[in-house]
Amino acid sequence: MKIKTPYCLFIGDAKEPFSIKLANGIAQWRPELTIGEFALEGCQVTTSQPRVNIKEAAEKGAKTFVMGFANNGGTIENKWIPYVLEAIETGMDIASGLHQKLGSIKEIAEHAKIYNAQLIDVRHPTQTFKTGTGYKRSGKRLLTVGTDCSTGKMYTALAIQREMKKQKFDVSFKATGQSGILIAGSGVAIDCVVSDFIAGAVEYLSPEDKPNHWDIIEGQGSLFHPAFAGVSMGLIHGAQPDALVLCHIAQREHMRGIPGRDLPSIDDTMKLNLQAARLTNPKAKFIGISVNTSMLDEMQANKLCEDYQQKYRLVCVDPIRHGVNQLIEKLTE
Repeated sequence: MKIKTPYCLFIGDAKEPFSIKLANGIAQWRPELTIGEFALEGCQVTTSQPRVNIKEAAEKGAKTFVMGFANNGGTIENKWIPYVLEAIETGMDIASGLHQKLGSIKEIAEHAKIYNAQLIDVRHPTQTFKTGTGYKRSGKRLLTVGTDCSTGKMYTALAIQREMKKQKFDVSFKATGQSGILIAGSGVAIDCVVSDFIAGAVEYLSPEDKPNHWDIIEGQGSLFHPAFAGVSMGLIHGAQPDALVLCHIAQREHMRGIPGRDLPSIDDTMKLNLQAARLTNPKAKFIGISVNTSMLDEMQANKLCEDYQQKYRLVCVDPIRHGVNQLIEKLTE
């Protein structure tokens, strides 16, 4: 799945920042890929990109109209269709991270055919994958894993890739979710791959490469989450990681979406992930811990990271507060 850039970010009439996290992710990590944001009357949030209308975005060179928001059910509402049609008429492709396929709406499908526009349903891979083999591949790979869902796996992977690139490493970010795909411009929405082919899809996404090339692979879910452990397991096997970074969020009270189910300990999380990773790479190891400390003040955050570092004998950082240089240093030891 490859997506033309630059983007026009459509954020609709969103009211909550979390609802445009896809658009915000692009604006934060790849601002050079965005022409601006297109918002409707009543929109109460922003990506901080320039406000443009569809015609202005097309005239400035936008190639893809990105539906950068989410709603309950992941459906395309009727009120958005005229703007999608207008974007198609200006020559843009359409990309959506919603569950409903763009082509399921007759007007959009017909317009795309008339104007030769590409409809990109990021959650629905069109590539046919083989099953995984576990055979050793050249190149190096780092995978982010988590105690739970939404613990900063994508953020950590992107932060590591960006800093490694600054330091002149030969490095690539490999996206496995819809936000990551739109940030990277390509990837596989791994949670939408038929389960038998998840490991094979990751092998396809991160193929053989030069011996010193690093693929930084975005993790998904958690081996301890009843809903998403299957996706996490297939991704770990296919990634064949040399290095693992554990992502955790401080002060979360239960597994996301499951009140009453406690989070696993960091010890248990590392043990289970290593056991899974060593099926396809016996030399897999953890190089550090990435903690989201947004619920803590500076002193509390620093103490937590220091405590974890002493307890687990691993580098521990909050990528936002501390950066990721300490993690990268461990890749060269």
